[in-house]
Amino acid sequence: MSNSDQGVAILVVDDEESLRETFQFFLKDQGYETVCTASAYEEAVNLIREQRFDLIVSDIVLGGQTGIDLLKQVRAMGLQCPVIMITGYPTVETAADSVRLGAFDYISKPVDKETLLKTTRLALRQYQLEQERQRSEAEKEQYRSFLDMIFRSVTDGIVTVDSNLDILEMNPAARLLFKEISPGSSDAKSLISLCGKEILQPLKHNVLETLKSGRESLAQIFEYQAEGKNKKVLSVASTPLKNMPDKAMAAVMVIRDLSPPAPPGSTRRRRFHRFIGESNAMQAVYTMIENVGPVDLTVLVTGESGTGKELAAEALHAESHRKQRPMVKVDCTAIPETLLESELFGHRKGSFTGADRDRMGRILQADGGTLFLDEIGDITAMMQLRLLRFLQEKTFFPVGQDTPVHVDVRVIAATNVNLREKVRAGTFREDLYFRLRVIDVILPSLRERGEDTFLLADHFIEKIAAKIGKNIQGLSTQMREQLRRYPWPGNVRELKHVIERACVLCSEKSILTTNHLPPEIAQYSLQTPAAPPSGAHAPQHPLPTTAFDPPQAAAQVEAELSPSERIVQALRKTGGNKAKAARNLGIDRSTLYRRIKDLQIDLSSLEL
Repeated sequence: MSNSDQGVAILVVDDEESLRETFQFFLKDQGYETVCTASAYEEAVNLIREQRFDLIVSDIVLGGQTGIDLLKQVRAMGLQCPVIMITGYPTVETAADSVRLGAFDYISKPVDKETLLKTTRLALRQYQLEQERQRSEAEKEQYRSFLDMIFRSVTDGIVTVDSNLDILEMNPAARLLFKEISPGSSDAKSLISLCGKEILQPLKHNVLETLKSGRESLAQIFEYQAEGKNKKVLSVASTPLKNMPDKAMAAVMVIRDLSPPAPPGSTRRRRFHRFIGESNAMQAVYTMIENVGPVDLTVLVTGESGTGKELAAEALHAESHRKQRPMVKVDCTAIPETLLESELFGHRKGSFTGADRDRMGRILQADGGTLFLDEIGDITAMMQLRLLRFLQEKTFFPVGQDTPVHVDVRVIAATNVNLREKVRAGTFREDLYFRLRVIDVILPSLRERGEDTFLLADHFIEKIAAKIGKNIQGLSTQMREQLRRYPWPGNVRELKHVIERACVLCSEKSILTTNHLPPEIAQYSLQTPAAPPSGAHAPQHPLPTTAFDPPQAAAQVEAELSPSERIVQALRKTGGNKAKAARNLGIDRSTLYRRIKDLQIDLSSLEL
């Protein structure tokens, strides 16, 4: 007997005492330690409930019950141990029943010792092999579950593909990533369809390189912009999968998100320095200023009139290491052209008529700090040249002085005109434009800021009401709707003046209503233009406007457009960029897609 047979428990069931004892003697003599006996069905069932047996040897005839009944009961109890049936009256029916119910073997009486021992060894051996197989399967399943748990819990995206680029497996992190990048593609069965977008081609090429060379590919870094999300930076690397069935080629691709974590408390901010607003457009501005402020480079702030360019300059200064030094502001349009040079660079006594004393220019006043040049787009060609030399060399010559003055100044410039167009027109130096536009901060119009209009209105009401000594309760629903509808060509500055006027006109403890609005705002509505007269041909697309067109003209054109024409115009203005078009319309990108679908706008026909 082998070592594996030690500790084996066997039950012998027979109503003949002599046969029970003979079987018990044979088995114990062979070395099986535990051999129990039972004379009847009930006794056998009780023993089986109390003790685990590795083998049951039972006679077919057991008084009132049969060995077949015992076999049924054993299987009903969920036991898988082998059962050997013994009978003195073998029939086809009993043999068939025994086999059908899972008996290991069927032996006819008289049973000799060798037959009993041989059948016992075979039954126990098969039972042990089956138990080992089940243990092995359980271990494999546990290991598979463990790997699956790891596969599903890792934050990196993992995708396995075969040589045809068919997807074998994809973990939840990868599905979530592709659902974000390319909605609807996460259920794709092939990497080719999964990476159908041009921006995802680096993923496919990385895997192809691995499948082609049979070696691990170098990690590649690329960017993508998910709809309505911040830009992400991803790393992708692939490695061949070994030990595949039939030695088939396969590869596993790992995608890791390298985007910097959101700063602590990076929930949507309503205030940032002197800015007020929580729209997506303003969150982007806040992040840009935080990133650009500490970097000691020239910044160009652009945006329509009234969007807060001076506030942006102040915020940039406050975020810089120069915040303890002065910030000097110069409005280039408020100073006569003949005096601007002296105002910026200073002059020496007697350098021109009326120069009765030395004067320190604004640049020298800002030494160690920040110089803010507002409306830079309106300076003369001569001033452009002098300013260019100062930006290049960080030195300047005061009027009437031959020796240069060196200063350490950071320059922030701002304009509401399109400097690129002025460069094309030859009225602004291209080299100065690029010197100023090392980094640019683009401020959104109030039309692009959605619910920020109400945040700003409430802020102005609180501030102005306290100043004029009135207890103003807020805005009526109709006034809020009118504020939402109006395009605000003068942006935040215009909104502030409108709220000031309304607060002055309203009575004590009152709600501001549309009666307190100027007529052009109170009566403003987005009307669909009338149909052209018979025989007339309406233009296929309205004339486009730009962010730098006169605000009143832009508002007038916008007021005359239908919803579909407004969307087409916004797409034409942005060259088909839906994210920018959505911002210009003051809506989310998902809303823009839905409106394009609802209005049945054919984008393929647009000449972008």
